[in-house]
Amino acid sequence: MDYKQELKAFFGENCLFDEPMARHTTYRAGGNAEAYVYPQTREDWSFVLKLAEAENVPLRIIGFGSNILVSGKGIGGITCSTKRMNHVSVDGDSIRAEAGAALDKVSELACEAGLAGMDKLSGIPGSVGGAVYMNAGAFGQETFDCLEYFDVIDLQGRPATILKSGVKYAYRKVEGIENCIILSAGFKLQKGDFTQLIESRNTVLHKRLEKQPLEFPSAGSVFKRPLNDYASRLIDDTGLRGLSVGGAKVSEKHAGFIVNFNHATAEDIKTLMDLVRQKVKEKHGVELELEQILWGNFD
Repeated sequence: MDYKQELKAFFGENCLFDEPMARHTTYRAGGNAEAYVYPQTREDWSFVLKLAEAENVPLRIIGFGSNILVSGKGIGGITCSTKRMNHVSVDGDSIRAEAGAALDKVSELACEAGLAGMDKLSGIPGSVGGAVYMNAGAFGQETFDCLEYFDVIDLQGRPATILKSGVKYAYRKVEGIENCIILSAGFKLQKGDFTQLIESRNTVLHKRLEKQPLEFPSAGSVFKRPLNDYASRLIDDTGLRGLSVGGAKVSEKHAGFIVNFNHATAEDIKTLMDLVRQKVKEKHGVELELEQILWGNFD
């Protein structure tokens, strides 16, 4: 019995083969995943981890795919989506959310419960798991600001709860959790003023609409913020706004975004990323660091 048959026998309709990753990434581009499954319980995860190890196949975890570019050649092995692990509960000034819940949903529930500290995270298009994994943030607020703990399972299937104080984290970076799968997270918030919080949330959502090219598929900011500067300013100053490769272009609305404006391939997007980095380096001597994650072979 090959590993695909075992996956199908275990996951049933929660297992898909040759699944187009364009359906699961916000770039709406990329090739197929060899096997795509939706684990929902710790048992599901244990099964898939053991199988991947026994069969020696790669294992990848995806939330909303809002920070990932998948190669047009596709990806082998098993891709696990957390999307069906999306339960969120509010208890007093604490919120617990499963990894596949939308970060924006948690932000919305916090504001509606009159809890402050996550209002600026409104509209971030990622999942809770992804947000914790990279300490996602916006408008001066970060996921880790209110994070209290997160529950994980390691690659051997052993569960653990990691306290925020137990990890090193910084801007868009959390150290030492590369070999963990985030299952859920707990946030501790402060009581705030309901009206002000809803207003703050609406302001943030409006700013995103106004400043970001939300009318086209993209994966948000392509590059990390360089020291004491902004990637978008450097890109703009290099005259790259509107620069295109195939169906991909540097957004005219926000130079920090690459948008899929006309059926771009993953290769179009990657070529444009490289071109932007090269031109910014030539003009400003700054090496832009990719914030987005590349899956598969782009050679």
